[in-house]
Amino acid sequence: MLTLDFHPTGRHFLQIPGPSPVPDRVLRAMSLPTIDHRGPEFAGMGLKVLADMQKVFQTRQPVMIYPASGTGAWEAALVNTLSAGDHVLMYETGHFAALWNKLAERLGLKTEVISSPGPDAWRQGVRADLIEERLKADAQHRIKAVCVVHNETSTGVTSNIAAVRKAIDAAKHPALLLVDTISGLGAADYRHDEWGVDVSISGSQKGLMLPPGIGMNAISARAIAASKQATLPKAFWAWDEMIEMNKTGYWPTTPNTNLLYALSEACDLLLAHGLDVVFARHQRWAEGVRAAVRAWGLQIQCADPSVYSPILTGVMTPEGVDADAVRKIILERFDCSLGTGLGRIKGKMFRIGHLGDTNDLTLLAAVAGCEMGLKLAGVKLAGSGVQAAMDHFASHPAAVPLRKAA
Repeated sequence: MLTLDFHPTGRHFLQIPGPSPVPDRVLRAMSLPTIDHRGPEFAGMGLKVLADMQKVFQTRQPVMIYPASGTGAWEAALVNTLSAGDHVLMYETGHFAALWNKLAERLGLKTEVISSPGPDAWRQGVRADLIEERLKADAQHRIKAVCVVHNETSTGVTSNIAAVRKAIDAAKHPALLLVDTISGLGAADYRHDEWGVDVSISGSQKGLMLPPGIGMNAISARAIAASKQATLPKAFWAWDEMIEMNKTGYWPTTPNTNLLYALSEACDLLLAHGLDVVFARHQRWAEGVRAAVRAWGLQIQCADPSVYSPILTGVMTPEGVDADAVRKIILERFDCSLGTGLGRIKGKMFRIGHLGDTNDLTLLAAVAGCEMGLKLAGVKLAGSGVQAAMDHFASHPAAVPLRKAA
C-alpha cells in the first residue's frame, strides 16, 4: 500500500538544483485562505506581484505569469512569436536546451541546433561567436529566433546572454532572442531590458524559492509586435488577453491564487535583501562547494571557470563509478537528495544545488553527506572537501552579516 508518511527525523537535505528548499514564511503564505480571483483584494495582490516580477526580471516591460511549469513557459514563448515552419536557431548547452528544441519541433518549427565543437560541448557555455557566424551566413534572414539557455541546470553552466545579444546585433540580424532563465532568475544576475532579451522564460521552483507551478514570460516590445503576426495556434498561452487584463491586476483564466501569495512573499524576501546581495550570496555558496570538489580531486562538469553556475555544481565521478549509485547511498544513508545526471551524462555525474532556502551549514552538511557517500562507494578522494568548504566559508564572510552584533 502506498504511503506518504516517509519522512524520517530531522530536515531532509534537498540539494537538487530545483525544486529548491522553500522558506517557511513562503509556505505559510500559501496557507492563507483562497480569495475571489475576480474580487478587489485579488487585484491589489495581482498588481503587486506583476510589479515585483518586473523588478526581479529587471524590466519595465510586461511579465506574463501562468499556472504552469517552465515547460509551459517555453511553449508560450514560441507560440506567441512564431509561425509554423519558421526557422529557429537553438544553441545546445545541455539536456534542457535539448528538451526545448524537442518541444519546438513538436510545435511544427524548423529547428537548427548548434553547439560548441568537440565531445565536451555539454561542459561549455554558449559561444556567441558561433551564433554571430551563423546569422551572418543567413543573408535571407530566414532564422526568426535564437534560443539559448541562461543557466543550464543539467550541467552547471551559466552563459553570457549580453554577449549573445551583441552577436545578433553585430550580424545585423532581426532574429528575436529567446532566453530560458528558469533556473537562473532570482539566483544569478539577469537583466531582461539591459541585455536586449525579447522573451525571458522562467519558473517558480528554482531561484524564486517556490514549489513548482508558475511559469513566466517577460517580453519586449519587439516580441509583442511579433506576436501580432505569429500564427502558431494559441489560446491559453496567448499574450494579448493576458496583457490587457493584467493592467487591472486580473487574469483571463483562473490563476493559481495561493501560489501567487507565495510569489508575493518570495519577492518581498528577494527585494528586501537586494538582488545584488542575493546574487553575491549564491556566488559565495558556489565557490565553497567547488572548493570541496577540487579537494576531493574530482572534476567539475563545467570546464570553463568563467561560466561556473552560482546555482549548482556538477560533480563528475571517476571512470567506472556510477554516479547514480553514489547518489543512492547518500540518499539512503544520510537523507540528502542530489540531482542526477541527465541525457548523455546520466550516471557520469551528480549535481549539488546551492540555491533556495539554504545557508553555509546546510551546504556543509550536504558536502559531508557527499564525502561520506563517495567513500562508501569506494571512490578514492584526494582530500577533505568538508574542510575545504569550511575554510572557504570561514575566510569569506557573507556580503551582509547574518546577525547584527548586540
